[in-house]
Amino acid sequence: MMDQVEEFNAYRQIMNDKILGENNKVLKRIFNLDTNAFAEGALDVKTKELLGLVASLVLRCDDCVKYHLESSYKSGMSKDQIMETLSIGTLIGGTIVIPHLRKAYDYWETLETKNIQ
Repeated sequence: MMDQVEEFNAYRQIMNDKILGENNKVLKRIFNLDTNAFAEGALDVKTKELLGLVASLVLRCDDCVKYHLESSYKSGMSKDQIMETLSIGTLIGGTIVIPHLRKAYDYWETLETKNIQ
């Protein structure tokens, strides 16, 4: 049985492959822009991931939150760093973000348990 990290990544990969397989120039450029936006630049990758995490939490995009949590985990961020980031996102987003905060916390615990690399 797949856990939530494996299930999320498998679904994401399958759907990304299907979408990019359509050979739509606009969608390919959006995916490329997203990839390049999070590359090392004037801001380091970790900072960009934390910014993405806050924005995703405020926008209440659970898939986006999972993506940025996993990227943050793989880049070596600590639970304390994530909790501070989630607290800022919850403060900015308001109490409507709390259900997404719960899901984010659960997903982070799963990442820690699995110790993915």
